[in-house]
Amino acid sequence: MTFVRTVLGDIDPGAMGVTYAHEHLVIDGGRPVEMSADFLLADVDRLADELRAAAAVGLQTAIDAMPADCGRNPVKLAELSRRSGVHVVAATGLHHVKFYGAWHWSLRASEDELADLFVADIDEGIDERDYGGPIVRRTAIRAGIVKVGGSEGGPSDRDRPIFRAAAATHQRTGVPVHTHCEAGTGALEQVRLLVDAGVPASRITLSHVDKVVDRGYHRDLLGTGAFAVYDQAFRWRDRDNGTLQLLEWMAEDGVLGQVMLGMDAARQGYYAAFGGQPGLPYLLGEFSAAMQARGLDASIRRRLFVDNPSRAFAFAEVDR
Repeated sequence: MTFVRTVLGDIDPGAMGVTYAHEHLVIDGGRPVEMSADFLLADVDRLADELRAAAAVGLQTAIDAMPADCGRNPVKLAELSRRSGVHVVAATGLHHVKFYGAWHWSLRASEDELADLFVADIDEGIDERDYGGPIVRRTAIRAGIVKVGGSEGGPSDRDRPIFRAAAATHQRTGVPVHTHCEAGTGALEQVRLLVDAGVPASRITLSHVDKVVDRGYHRDLLGTGAFAVYDQAFRWRDRDNGTLQLLEWMAEDGVLGQVMLGMDAARQGYYAAFGGQPGLPYLLGEFSAAMQARGLDASIRRRLFVDNPSRAFAFAEVDR
């Protein structure tokens, strides 16, 4: 039987309800915070307030996309889930190279070694020290996606073995594969690499692609059978909202069954609990109103927030 793996245990995909498909609920140090203090999301009290505010307007599940050794904290994710009542899915895998640096251990590990680490996060539990090493102490909190970060234009030489390790992880566990598309680019190349390595396109989710407002590009990437996460909705400011435009085009093209929405709100400056804006409720409030005004009605929003995530983030059945 298929399932979704949350930080508090496995649930039926139908229990996910309204889902944000790409978030960063906790960033507890690591290289991202060294790059910018605004990335520090470690105050559980404030973060719980933020998540409860989103729950109050309907949020039921959040996919946390922070993978290994760049600020992931499984214990804090579980605490946020308990306090808010929101299901939280944690990630294993590795992010874009900029969040690690030139001497990171992942550059010296083999594909098999990386896959073994990812599988252990999924089957046994995430290391409480987030592979900060060398001592590993596994929690009971297990990962529910494998997240990998691609480079601009597609996977780089550094990225390819990590993508193949993610593919091996999928084949061994059935875990969904969730990717970072740098500047929204490289989605087709990522799908090609993962499919060649044995991942069905229907088990792949591509994030940030609405940074590229190109109808043909989105037709092509959704034509592969993969899912897309549009997570740039609040960033357009005084420009025409490219996320809304893409949603209209994909509705016309009949492919909204493969599109989901998220915030990717990875900074204090985006969270109301830290004095930022627009806050996590934005997608279910202001942006949903904007979708309604453009003819993207409640039935479409249900597909984006409920129906599609329940398929995209369910584990595939595998022989084990």
